[in-house]
Amino acid sequence: MQPLLEIKDLVTVFNTQRGRINAVDGVSLSLPAGETLGIVGESGCGKTMLALSIMQLIPQNGSIEQGRIFFCGQDLLKLSPEEIRLRRGREIAMIFQEPMTSLNPVFRIGEQIAEAVRLHQNLSSKEARDVSIEQLREVGIPDPERRARDYPHQLSGGMRQRVMIAMAMSCHPKLLLADEPTTALDVTIQAQILDLISTLKEKNNMAVIFITHDLGIVAQTAKYVAVMYAGKIVENSWAERIFTNPVHPYTKGLIDSIPSCSIDPSKDRRKYLKTIPGSVPNLYNLPCGCRFRERCSVAFDQCLREEPPLIEIESGHFVSCWSAQGVGGKKI
Repeated sequence: MQPLLEIKDLVTVFNTQRGRINAVDGVSLSLPAGETLGIVGESGCGKTMLALSIMQLIPQNGSIEQGRIFFCGQDLLKLSPEEIRLRRGREIAMIFQEPMTSLNPVFRIGEQIAEAVRLHQNLSSKEARDVSIEQLREVGIPDPERRARDYPHQLSGGMRQRVMIAMAMSCHPKLLLADEPTTALDVTIQAQILDLISTLKEKNNMAVIFITHDLGIVAQTAKYVAVMYAGKIVENSWAERIFTNPVHPYTKGLIDSIPSCSIDPSKDRRKYLKTIPGSVPNLYNLPCGCRFRERCSVAFDQCLREEPPLIEIESGHFVSCWSAQGVGGKKI
């Protein structure tokens, strides 16, 4: 069966005054229709830039240097700017991080939703307004007729996030990119937002890509997981396999650094958390060999000399690690 989204060897680069960086470096992924993929990793690993590359909303000093992005069998990178603009919002939508800065502060909520509806569905202003009110009602905002006339600053953080979801869902896209959709929300509102996205996904048979730091969220929502580090995918498989049998040292570190009860409520809450030493390397000055080796407790001489490729170590489980691939050597 042909996947809804298939990314092959994608490279997104930025040229700055300090030099050139590869924000997304050789990423390959696929996602079937109606399924959920969780992309996890620390800040600066390239998760958001991967989503912006799919949407082709890269800042002016960046460009997609190589690779292919197939959506419904069509290479998005071969489309004209006008063709991709017509698909953006209608077939592929994105919930951007930080709804307070993503919403325009000088336009009313209803008008911001109606703009996308008018553009992609050729509706009149009144019809588009009716659709925007219905979308606000569908995402659980009370009294949507009144709230449609509000400005973003008049809404709480949770309600602003619901507006972002309503805007993204207004044209019933086939693929939703959710970039940290629960950032800065309390746990009750976070659960409501996740339930809402899940409900809309099932209702519309929509594929979802969750971009998050929170592996607990991924454990609850995703069927597939891709772990990113310094612009690359280092592990990719089914969520169940990632959480029960992580292979890459970075994946193990991420799982060990979160409360186990957030993945399995039956686990002991009193267990001390582990941490991953160091931080994500500067993309201007990447270490030679494996990019994770300076933070890895099992690194050996091969990790210093050569960067490991992403290899399928078992059916559907891909890992970029010399140790996981059975290569041995002297510990460094």
